[in-house]
Amino acid sequence: MSAPAQGNLVRARGSIVWLLALACAFGAVWWIERESGRELIAHRAPAAAPPSAPPQLSATAPVTEPAPRPLTEQERQWARIAWKYFDTNMDARSGLAHSVDGFPAATLWDTGSYLLALLAAEELEVVEKREFDLRIAKALVALEQMPLYAGKLPNKSYDTGTLSMTDYRNQPAPAGIGWSALDIGRLLVPLQALVWRHPVHTPAVRRVLARWDLSQLAREGQLFAMQAGAQGAPQAVQEGRLGYEQYAARAFAQLGVDVATAGDWRNHLRLVDVEGVQVCADDRDPQRFGAPNYVVSEPYLLAGLEFGWTRNGRECAWRAYRAQEEHWRRSGTLTAVTEDHVDRPPYFVYNSIWSNGRAWATVTDKGEDAAPLRTLSVKAAFGWHALLRTEYTAKLVERVATLNDPARGWYAGLYEEDGKTNQALAANTNAVVLESLAYLQRGRLLQYR
Repeated sequence: MSAPAQGNLVRARGSIVWLLALACAFGAVWWIERESGRELIAHRAPAAAPPSAPPQLSATAPVTEPAPRPLTEQERQWARIAWKYFDTNMDARSGLAHSVDGFPAATLWDTGSYLLALLAAEELEVVEKREFDLRIAKALVALEQMPLYAGKLPNKSYDTGTLSMTDYRNQPAPAGIGWSALDIGRLLVPLQALVWRHPVHTPAVRRVLARWDLSQLAREGQLFAMQAGAQGAPQAVQEGRLGYEQYAARAFAQLGVDVATAGDWRNHLRLVDVEGVQVCADDRDPQRFGAPNYVVSEPYLLAGLEFGWTRNGRECAWRAYRAQEEHWRRSGTLTAVTEDHVDRPPYFVYNSIWSNGRAWATVTDKGEDAAPLRTLSVKAAFGWHALLRTEYTAKLVERVATLNDPARGWYAGLYEEDGKTNQALAANTNAVVLESLAYLQRGRLLQYR
């Protein structure tokens, strides 16, 4: 055998071994989630350390995923519109997409959204296979080349043209501003999907991950972020609240990171009454722990579309959905809320089901009231409909169906106060629309079966 052939064989074997190892990890996580999901409903913890009891299963909650079906021509057109956002907002220099229309910066979360949108677009044949492979290859090169915060993990934000580290305003930050465990967890989802669904990109994914020190992201089973303050040494802080914590934990668990505490629904669960529905919320006091505890649709939607819900995740998702449907029944206002970009200051808000002691609060990331910016969310409407397909979710999609520019993508939603369109164009909205439509056609992204 020639030397080049031997080299190729060794590389192929290495990729196969890594794939098999990852397959074993997937299988282990599936088994653990299945078994622990059964146990959480019935198990009573020892009195010495009683965790919060998970909610009992609702008789009306769905127990199976809806069957995949072919898209209608209208839905295919909606997918093409969503892809227009990425077609016009990818920077040709790096191959990465802007977080917001025309703003040359991207967080790690939104970079994950771009790759997930690309996976969905290829699945739906909106993007041809050759273009898909070229775009993925270029994006992975960018991820391999971008500087890391403290030489360990990706910074929270980058300039999409130069790949330099920036702050959230896209101002240069040569030393970086820290890392987010949740954002990195989001990016891990499409990287894992590439290994499973498009293994030709496995070597490039391995090179990206080989640069990252994932051990920095978890301590005693919890997720930790790094904050680079204006003064003093960088500070590691626990990151994630109920819903987001469990979503990111599933991505890390599949790479062997110990996130058992973050992934356990019992640890910080409380039930709060919203429209007569007992909604799952985080019991950590924002005043004491310095982090808000928004209850929004997004983490439940992403978990369902990408991984499939665990038993407890399904129950909490169902309660979040039911509160929104009940709010519509009582108020007459179609309701699908989550975090969203808005087209005016402060440009990003959390439209919550419950937050910091209040139902239906719309607040900024600093906790300031932003009630006039409360939005019926396009991505929440599409996500809930893909996962549940009820009469109410069909009404949601029908209401938001015109909130797009066919040449630029889907807008964020509709302001409840004045009925005007929230014309923010963002990667995350358009990615979730594409993910939702792909889910209709093929089911969840990462399937164990």
